[in-house]
Amino acid sequence: MTQSTTPASPPMHESNLRSLKRLHQGKVRDIYAVDDRHMLIVTTDRLSAFDVVLPDPIPGKGRVLTSISNFWFGRTRHIVPNHIADYPLERAVPDAAERASIADRAMVVRRLKALPVEAVVRGYLIGSGWKDYQSTGGICGIRLPAGLRMADKLPQPIFTPSTKAERGTHDENVDFPAIEKAIGPDLAARVRETAIALYRYAADYALGRGIIIADTKFEFGVDEAGTLTLIDEAVTPDSSRFWPVDTYAPGSSPPSFDKQFVRDYLETLDWNKTPPGPHLPADVIRRTSEKYEEALRRLTA
Repeated sequence: MTQSTTPASPPMHESNLRSLKRLHQGKVRDIYAVDDRHMLIVTTDRLSAFDVVLPDPIPGKGRVLTSISNFWFGRTRHIVPNHIADYPLERAVPDAAERASIADRAMVVRRLKALPVEAVVRGYLIGSGWKDYQSTGGICGIRLPAGLRMADKLPQPIFTPSTKAERGTHDENVDFPAIEKAIGPDLAARVRETAIALYRYAADYALGRGIIIADTKFEFGVDEAGTLTLIDEAVTPDSSRFWPVDTYAPGSSPPSFDKQFVRDYLETLDWNKTPPGPHLPADVIRRTSEKYEEALRRLTA
């Protein structure tokens, strides 16, 4: 990987660009209008856990997420087009000082119609999927073999979508018919097929770099012609569970290169998982930052 010569920006909980109008603030990303066909996405260092934005930024997180997303966007064009625009950042943000504050965490993208679905693909049994399996014997209405253990590899990757929650609210796992109802059967089938193809490609690549991608989440949009397009982020430590191959053992929750480390810490607290989120100890912040950096190094070095 060619190392960037762009200086690392300081930790950022919220961006504040005066030259552009902010359209939306998500759990992690701030979105600005560039013109009627383009937007600027700034990936901050905010961390969301259990759909609650925590008060402490994770240094370097936005840069890592942007770098990993751009890596996957470049490698998966043969599967699906993505939202990255051929539009220089210098043109979108002419002010040099403003541009410097976001240069390592920003991307100019095409304006598309976002689909109201989180396209989750699971290759292993963990998280909410494990809880669903324990109570129903399946995930999102998909029956699975009996006797599976936590973190077991599934017979094949499965598409287990969820609704797309607004900031401060929780995503809700749904079955495939609910997605068909929301966006239509044909488009739902294309989303499922594309998400599974992306997962298979990324999981095969990452395995060769010592990382198991247990599951991941994609978001899609469509352009005026109805072309399905990958948007938001792609196979990052925020949208995926990354496990080291060398310590993987089914039967318990494996260590990870993602924000599961923070989730595990939060589970030890007397917190009801509603806003406001608790502050994180300095050691948890540092170790989380290191895990994100390790994921970037392993995938792209």
